[in-house]
Amino acid sequence: MTLDLPEGSHIVGVTASDGNQNVTQSFSVTVSAEAPAPEEYYDTADGLQGEVLKAELHEIIDDHRQLSYSQVWDALKTTDEDPNNPNNVLLLYSGESRSKSLNGGNVGDWNREHTWAKSHGSFGTAMGAGTDIHHLRPTDVQVNGLRGNLDFDYGGTAVHGCDGCLRTATSWEPPNEVKGDIARMLFYMAVRYESHDAVDLELNDLVNNGSIPYHGKISVLLEWHAQDPVSIWEQQRNEKIENIQGNRNPFIDHPEWAESIW
Repeated sequence: MTLDLPEGSHIVGVTASDGNQNVTQSFSVTVSAEAPAPEEYYDTADGLQGEVLKAELHEIIDDHRQLSYSQVWDALKTTDEDPNNPNNVLLLYSGESRSKSLNGGNVGDWNREHTWAKSHGSFGTAMGAGTDIHHLRPTDVQVNGLRGNLDFDYGGTAVHGCDGCLRTATSWEPPNEVKGDIARMLFYMAVRYESHDAVDLELNDLVNNGSIPYHGKISVLLEWHAQDPVSIWEQQRNEKIENIQGNRNPFIDHPEWAESIW
C-alpha cells in the first residue's frame, strides 16, 4: 500500500476483508519535509572540477544553522554518541567511550576539540567556524591540551593517554583509525569558510602556521584521506549533523572530490 499524504499528522484507517467479515485498524502517521538525498543535495556540482567545484560546494554548504558554543555540548552528545552505549560519547584521538555527563574542563572530563585549531584564523569560539560541529569533536581534556594548535603531520614522540598519537613541537599525528576523519573535517572547513565569511580558511603544505588562517599539511591529509576511507560511523555522523545544523560534509559523501580540488 502506498499513501501520498501532505505534511502534517493524519489518522489512517485500513480495512481488511475475507469476504464475510471486515476488520478496520487505525493508526497515526506524521509526514515531515524530507531532506534532499545526498545525490540531489549536490546536483549543481555534477561534472565540476578544481576551483570551480570548490566554489560550488561552498555555495551548497554555506548558510547553515549556526550554534552557540554552549549548544555544542548537547550537539556532540548526539553526533558522537557511542553506538554501543547511548550514555557515552566516543572521544576523538583516543577512541575511548566516556560518559556524556563528564563534559567539562577537569582531568577525566571531555571537552570540545576544534580539529581545525581555533587559533588558525583566530576565530575562537565565535558562532560559525568556532561552533561548526563538522569539525568539533569530544576529546579528553588533557589530550586536547597536548594537541593544542599543532598542524597535522607524521612523526614525533608518543602521547600519554592516546595510543597511536605522536607529537612534535610543530605537529600532531593522530592514530591510524581517525586519520581520514580528520582530513575530511579539514577539507570541509577549507570549503565552508571563504572570503565573504568572517574568516577565510585554506589548507597549505606547512606546519607551524600559528594564527594565520591556514592549516597543514595538505599532502599528508590527502594521504590519510586515502589510507583511512569513510566509515559507516562517519556517514551516520554526517546525517546527524545535517539534522542539527542543516548542511553536510561533501568529502564524506564524495571522497573523490578531495583530489579534484587539491
